[in-house]
Amino acid sequence: MKHEFARKLRRDQTDVERKLWFALRSRQFGGFKFRRQQPIGPYIVDFVCFEASLILELDGGQHGSDYGVAYDLKRTQFLGKNGFKVVRFPNHEINSEFDNVLNAITHHLRNPLSLPLSERENNRWDWREDSD
Repeated sequence: MKHEFARKLRRDQTDVERKLWFALRSRQFGGFKFRRQQPIGPYIVDFVCFEASLILELDGGQHGSDYGVAYDLKRTQFLGKNGFKVVRFPNHEINSEFDNVLNAITHHLRNPLSLPLSERENNRWDWREDSD
């Protein structure tokens, strides 16, 4: 069920998701492979680069509510415990400061988590074994 919802999200992406995906897709961003709307554990993340253990989240207005902030914190903690670095960008930054967003992504790709790759691999949630 979660995988079907992720497919729907990929089909019905927002304008800011489409804009960022156009820059990240097909290994054209520094040779890194990104996936969009990827289920990881109980969540679906906006964009993920598994080789850099990097998750990019685009935040609309709903993320500023008390519920949204608490949910995002819980989600970020789960993903962090499973070996991922989560970077959030408000939608308005994608629209107004796109070059700065791309520079920030480049920085995070060049400065991955401090754990050695073997430890990151052992601690990472195995998204392939995920069940709905």
